[in-house]
Amino acid sequence: MAQRGVFPILPADPTLPALRQAAAGCQACDLWERATQTVFGEGSATAQVMLVGEQPGSEEDLAGRPFVGPAGRLLDRALTEAGIDRDLAYVTNVVKHFKWAPRASGGSRRIHAKPNAVEIAACRPWLQAEMDLVHPRVLVCLGATAAQALLGRQFRVTLNRGHWVDSALAPYVLATIHPSAILRAPDAAARHTEMTRFVADLRLVTAVLEAKIRKAR
Repeated sequence: MAQRGVFPILPADPTLPALRQAAAGCQACDLWERATQTVFGEGSATAQVMLVGEQPGSEEDLAGRPFVGPAGRLLDRALTEAGIDRDLAYVTNVVKHFKWAPRASGGSRRIHAKPNAVEIAACRPWLQAEMDLVHPRVLVCLGATAAQALLGRQFRVTLNRGHWVDSALAPYVLATIHPSAILRAPDAAARHTEMTRFVADLRLVTAVLEAKIRKAR
């Protein structure tokens, strides 16, 4: 199916509120047809940290806000443990509409479906505009979809998580797992291990921010 361009509806003089308003009407790919609404990024234009996930989930789709579902609540907890104030971060996703499939056994539950390359490319101008406006000091890719969309399809989070990546996207770029991966761990012990590693990755961000504060004094 032919891809519809997103560029014509990007504001000529963008601000985050203007981008959010324009994105509400985005039909650059077919995901808008089954989603409740566009879920744009959230946070300050002066945020030092930008966290980028894959796509909104079911709760985000209904609320119209990113990272407010189970994975988002786990992210909040991890940020707190790492010493990062979420209110001072900008959170967003590579794809702004919820892609889902009905549960095979029936019922009303909507099952997450991974976005494809066309859908990711269609949404890229929105993400690029967010990065250009926020201009974060630290960019954190949460999960493989975000990491590969921003750092290249050959990037492997399993091999490179928790290491700074040379990139023109931001002075400091890091990839780690998506918090939903912790929720999918097979048991409590595995979840505890993954959460500990996740917080350790985020503490690298804290160290960068604290170093900047010390340097400014």
